[in-house]
Amino acid sequence: MMRIGRDWMVWRRFTLVFALMSGCVGSSDSAPLNNSITADELSVDLHFLSGDSMDGRLVGTPGVERAAEFIAARFDSLGLEPAGDAGSFYQSFNLVRFTLGGGDNVFSFRDGSSPPVSSGIGGEFYPLNFSGTGDVRGELMFAGFGIVDPRIEYDDYAQGSVAGKVVMVLEREPGVEDPSSKFDGVVTSNASTGWRKALNAQQRGAVGILFVGDVHSKLSVEDFDRTSRNYWPKDERRIERFSLEKWTDQIYIPAVRISVQMAEKLVSSSGSTLQELALASENPFGLGAIKIPGFVVSLQTAVDRHLVPARNILGLIRGSDPELATEVVLITAHHDHNGSDGEEVFNGADDDGSGTVALLEIAEAYSTARENSMNPQRSVLFAAWDAEERGLLGAWQYAENPLVPLSKVVAVLNMDMIGRNEEVPEPESANPGRFRGLSVQSSESNKNAINILGQTYSADMKEQVEIANQSYGLDLKFRYDNNRSNLLRRSDHWPFLQVGVPALWFHTGLHPDYHTTNDIPELIEYEKMERIVKLVHQISWQIANGKERPIFSLTERNNFLLSQGS
Repeated sequence: MMRIGRDWMVWRRFTLVFALMSGCVGSSDSAPLNNSITADELSVDLHFLSGDSMDGRLVGTPGVERAAEFIAARFDSLGLEPAGDAGSFYQSFNLVRFTLGGGDNVFSFRDGSSPPVSSGIGGEFYPLNFSGTGDVRGELMFAGFGIVDPRIEYDDYAQGSVAGKVVMVLEREPGVEDPSSKFDGVVTSNASTGWRKALNAQQRGAVGILFVGDVHSKLSVEDFDRTSRNYWPKDERRIERFSLEKWTDQIYIPAVRISVQMAEKLVSSSGSTLQELALASENPFGLGAIKIPGFVVSLQTAVDRHLVPARNILGLIRGSDPELATEVVLITAHHDHNGSDGEEVFNGADDDGSGTVALLEIAEAYSTARENSMNPQRSVLFAAWDAEERGLLGAWQYAENPLVPLSKVVAVLNMDMIGRNEEVPEPESANPGRFRGLSVQSSESNKNAINILGQTYSADMKEQVEIANQSYGLDLKFRYDNNRSNLLRRSDHWPFLQVGVPALWFHTGLHPDYHTTNDIPELIEYEKMERIVKLVHQISWQIANGKERPIFSLTERNNFLLSQGS
């Protein structure tokens, strides 16, 4: 298999040099070898990467390892510099999956005079997977949503000490249905992530944390027992839930989810109902911690953590300018998908085989241009992320543990699902949850369209896309940066936006074959995909050679959100 890959590369290098000599480079402002990116070559790579031999590229399986080795071998054959750990192409890290431990998981409370009321997993509570293992007791306090976000001057712990206490917090965030909310509009904010709330409480001395539904903004009736069974099923899942080792290693206090009914009992002595406390938590700066008198809460949790290895693949084209070469333009895609179920393979051709083979084609264009003394001024870093499907975990690993300082990353161009046309069916013809927030639309209506997400954080990045697209004539859609689909945070550009790096996601949209066994190479729109890959290549070249870096601006983002208000 590798020999076939080497022979293919020899032939490809010949054709690229021929293209260069034939004048296919374009104008002086064009990215060199842009015309070497072709539908046929994308198709060849995609049929291999998304073939059944990769077994769906599920995290922690031989299939994703084979995909990683294929990508690293291509980087090596192109002469990219290894940009991973210790002179390799890999950034290795650990994921964590979870099982209930051998000890007891018990929730109990007492009011000081009556015997304690206890509950096991299911009826009134269950431990969360990021929970620490422990046995704690403490008086109860309520801390709104449990969010701390200095960027927007919000702190639910700004008033009142929770040291030695058990803290109750609401799920989600203030203004979940408000398009102008400073918590990223209707997009779920990063600050509202459960493990981050647990860490907030722990850092302020809490001994345990209880999560309860935000009853004031949820209309559905809670079936807590069913939710508990789904969270900790008796049978092993085909695809486990994962987190990053570096995240869960920080959490050691018990963290549990309790039912609304249980929460109502616990706050009954406060003089306010849970509904009233929840409404009070819709506060522009944070509620502050409120003591709930009368109850002492005990938590006993046992959750085991199991390490699963993962790898990002990183290769570099070094820039030609002695000063600017320390800065990088980061071009990314993810190579993992959803594995197989028996003989049924989730090939993941569009998601995200399409972005991964695009990454290889752009890397090849840069490599061949370099051999002909046409280097970019800044360096270009190519990254294939692992574990995107499990929560953007490979990209988060890099964003929080960068091998190039984030101050040197001038822009991120992320390609994820760039091979099909967006198609949103009528709700009754498909699971409506898969397309929540998206209007019904046909594939035909999007045959020339590409969605650009993340541009509301940087007008400079949007301008670069519009300038480059003059050569390709794609229908640019800047439409999903504040959408209930949560699309903005559903690919690998998102972690970089959270750490202040300008980042765009190029995305042709969801479709009925998304995350099904029908996402196969034969259904990819290769001619359209070719133009998109050329567009991204051109944008990367413009930024790599631009005099000024694109500016990341939370002010721009916030002004955009304010404009969304009614």
